[in-house]
Amino acid sequence: MPLIDTAVFAGGCFWGVEYFLQKAPGVQSVVSGYTGGKAANPTYQEVCSGNTGHYEAVEVTFDPSRTNFEELAKLFFEIHDPTQWNHQGPDWGEQYRSAVFYRTEDQKRTTEKLIGILKEKGFRIVTEIKPASTFYKAENYHQDYYENKGTAPYCHGYTKRF
Repeated sequence: MPLIDTAVFAGGCFWGVEYFLQKAPGVQSVVSGYTGGKAANPTYQEVCSGNTGHYEAVEVTFDPSRTNFEELAKLFFEIHDPTQWNHQGPDWGEQYRSAVFYRTEDQKRTTEKLIGILKEKGFRIVTEIKPASTFYKAENYHQDYYENKGTAPYCHGYTKRF
């Protein structure tokens, strides 16, 4: 078993996703950034323009002896609304799409299984399942945003779904 593993999730504004995933047991770091688009080294302004195709996302580094991808993916589905297309709460734009960027076939299968469970419960899931691509770290002022600001997310919250 590897000493560390990674997962990439996009669930609307990366600030809120980062906030909740940082608190999960076994998580070593969460980095806000951009992925899934066509532009190399995009800026926040470029991503927000809607011309790059990137998602606001987080890259989660975790200790697989303390947690696993499935537990983190469950939390991901419970801290954003996976039924909203191109937005989360008041934030609108294609950069706010919901997606799991899998790094392994096991991550892909686990995500498919969890989406299946949610669909069986009646949720109309729009979360995309995409192969991981280059992850670009966002500008420094986006990292640890709510921790540095001293407030809680306005467009993310916890809702038990599993």
